[in-house]
Amino acid sequence: MTTEQTKSESKILGTKVLNINEIKEYLPHRYPLLLVDRVVDYEIGKTITAIKNVTVNEEFFNGHFPHKPVMPGVLMIEALAQTAAILSFMTMNVKPDENSVVYFVGIDNARFKRPVEPGDQLVMTVEIVRTSRGIWKYKATASVDGKVAVEGDLMCTIRANESANGAAAGQ
Repeated sequence: MTTEQTKSESKILGTKVLNINEIKEYLPHRYPLLLVDRVVDYEIGKTITAIKNVTVNEEFFNGHFPHKPVMPGVLMIEALAQTAAILSFMTMNVKPDENSVVYFVGIDNARFKRPVEPGDQLVMTVEIVRTSRGIWKYKATASVDGKVAVEGDLMCTIRANESANGAAAGQ
């Protein structure tokens, strides 16, 4: 089944879903740093809900922590940021290329409420609060079994990859 067929079927069924291959069209991340497995709903320009299936096979569990595996908070924030990037690119109606880079501008009010362990499914919800002069601000929450694991306000910007531009220009 092609990507277009999948999108068409999703629209017919009334759901807005992106599978992993469609997600990879919107994110440059790949294993081991691609942290969004599926988009389960979205409203362009407003909100997105995605999931990350947390498995014991994740590389970071080898060292964090061998005696009590816990997903690092920084990776939960990164998963939320990746979810936000998907929504931003969809809202702009563009797909990133090798010249597109999404940078964090700030993270405010981040709070970690519960540990995330192997076997958990992280449900990430990101809402666009505003965009101004190329800065996107989001309200982001990730939960497991309906209980908030992490929440915070994220700010990001999308820029051209200067190293790719410099290399292309022979600099």
